[in-house]
Amino acid sequence: MTTPTPTRITVVGASAAGLSVVEGLRREGYAGSITWIGEEAHLPYDRPPLSKQLLSGAWETGRLRLRDPGDFEALGVDLRLGARAVALDARKRTIALADGGSADYDTLVVATGTRARRLPGTDGVASVHVLRTVEDALSLREALAGKPHLVVVGGGFVGAEAAAVARGLGCEVTLVTDTAQPMGDALGDELGSMLRAVHTEHGVRIETGALVGQVLTDGGRACGVRLVDGRTIAADAVLVGIGAQPNVEWLAGSGVPVGNGVECDATLYAGSGVWAAGDVASWLHPRTQEPVRIEHRTNAAEQGLAVARNILAGPERARPFDSVPYVWSDQYDLKIQIHGRTRGADEVRIVEGSLTDRRLIALYTKRGRVCAAVGVNMMRALRGYRVQVAEAAVVEVESAV
Repeated sequence: MTTPTPTRITVVGASAAGLSVVEGLRREGYAGSITWIGEEAHLPYDRPPLSKQLLSGAWETGRLRLRDPGDFEALGVDLRLGARAVALDARKRTIALADGGSADYDTLVVATGTRARRLPGTDGVASVHVLRTVEDALSLREALAGKPHLVVVGGGFVGAEAAAVARGLGCEVTLVTDTAQPMGDALGDELGSMLRAVHTEHGVRIETGALVGQVLTDGGRACGVRLVDGRTIAADAVLVGIGAQPNVEWLAGSGVPVGNGVECDATLYAGSGVWAAGDVASWLHPRTQEPVRIEHRTNAAEQGLAVARNILAGPERARPFDSVPYVWSDQYDLKIQIHGRTRGADEVRIVEGSLTDRRLIALYTKRGRVCAAVGVNMMRALRGYRVQVAEAAVVEVESAV
């Protein structure tokens, strides 16, 4: 039996993924009721510039908007901003909101994204920052204007990008990461070593293979960090960039499967009329049959559109979601782009350019097949390798001469 097209669809999360779902539904001809709920008071905005253009002051908040206000009116949805979902009754198909309101649905899309992880004991401590929302970025930008000594905890995308921006603003910066190199989890040791050299040349002090055990305070303000090995690093401000956690607590007890996100099948369907898209979605990858959750801007938009199409097709005719993840990072004069998934690769080959020139393309392989391609300042040439990633191309072994 084919599932009928829903008449009431509710999307929780006014994010890039949520926007893609709503626009996708309308573009595909859906004329039914759409309720769209967002915890933040802002219209949907782009998050990648938070640690780049907005933090540096090159952009103001207006440039982050994903659409003009009139575009949202044209979608004909019941848009409820500043409304936080706190509970779900999947049997009654009702969502409870923090303001005492509620929303009903036939079909629900969870696009609640993630929130920044915090170090224990830092809630309410002045001059300790995270970087996930507009308010986070503006607060840190204001702090950087005073040219503090900034300690960045975490060497991933957010930490490395913020360190580069802070140095560009004239701040003293120390970056502390538990990996062997900045962005080592994503780039591996070779490219990570190159990135470390670039940061060092720009004046960033880097502590690798180090864990922060405690943020030190004085008068309710952060004054430094203590590493687990006992060393201390003084600071005027601390940025915690140690990853994010999916916003799924409001689904507790609802019967919707959650773990590292909303657990879905290969089509992004979690069952009982519930779908998920974006950073919060953990779906069964159709090729590897392993659960995957990806926190990339492009993935959010692609998943949102896929969910819209699958909702209208119905669970019985829904198509598995299988795309090539893409993410980029701007640091100083480096444009780093990644197609695919580098984590888990067992070999890295530089196929164009060189580490010395800091202009290169590297292929990441797993069990002899291409799983990712990384480009540094080679934007046009990198596009040609996307097909190899998509097809998991076999890498030929070079024969000895």
